[in-house]
Amino acid sequence: MSINEFAPKAPLFRDPIYDGAADPVVIWNRQAAEWWMIYTNRRATAGGLGVQWVHGTDLGVASSADGGQNWLYRGTLTGLELEWGRNTFWAPEIIWHEDQYHMYVSYIQGIPQQWAGHSRHIIHYTSPDLLKWTYQSRLQLSSERVIDACVHKLPDGKFRMWYKDEDHHSHTYTADSDDLYNWTVVGPVITGRGHEGPNVFILGGSYWMLVDEWRGQGVYQSENGIDWVNQGLILDQPGQREDDQAIGLHADVVVQGEHAFIFYFTHPERKPGQPERTYQDRRTSIQVAKLTVNDGRLICDRDAPFDFRMIAPES
Repeated sequence: MSINEFAPKAPLFRDPIYDGAADPVVIWNRQAAEWWMIYTNRRATAGGLGVQWVHGTDLGVASSADGGQNWLYRGTLTGLELEWGRNTFWAPEIIWHEDQYHMYVSYIQGIPQQWAGHSRHIIHYTSPDLLKWTYQSRLQLSSERVIDACVHKLPDGKFRMWYKDEDHHSHTYTADSDDLYNWTVVGPVITGRGHEGPNVFILGGSYWMLVDEWRGQGVYQSENGIDWVNQGLILDQPGQREDDQAIGLHADVVVQGEHAFIFYFTHPERKPGQPERTYQDRRTSIQVAKLTVNDGRLICDRDAPFDFRMIAPES
């Protein structure tokens, strides 16, 4: 691999408090004129029973003023509390529309020690600056166990949300909205094997969806954002960079003209199929790789050298 002054760091970012950064969303902060990474702040260094370490999580924040080369941990988002106590926030989705940010985040009451037996909801907040958040609603979707929202416009101008419905085989379901506040459930769109973390973007004239199949990222292509064709997997084979020698998990994509950057996390010390019982099993790293479209297929070579410089959006 050639040495390049704009080559990305590997790992790109690690949370300095709990060392469990996961489920990143990367967005341009228009007020601060810098890129922000907002992520599930998994508590890899915490004790507790069962899966308590992945609950009770805040949303961590890291910022970059140099196009993504260097990331500075800034703390956690505040003002999201809906009720007393210590509660759980997962997998934020944040978009900019009509002079404000809209965040759709997964919410669980308290700190459960097991996966089953409690509701999960998607909560809507708005903000003028990514810091002061106003609660809008708890979305009424297809079940009481929904997480991992992703929002993108369809060709007709409507907004579509893709999300994981755990009560329906962990498939991707959809809901539509004209205004980002009121949502109507459409139904399942990606079925088959269970998965999570849908992420939708436009690149090379097509819509693309990535879903985390826990064996790499499933790739789907669409001409209209509605009908999807499976194109296999990316990030399913370990890479060679530091902390990248594992499958890529729950990703976000930032489109930059004719290419895009995919941000994902890894469990660099976890052995496949091994329970996450120790700090080494639980710790995570955020990585970045380049995406391109070649002959109608989405290409991601996580070991290939590339210039990593994100340019601010025009509006």
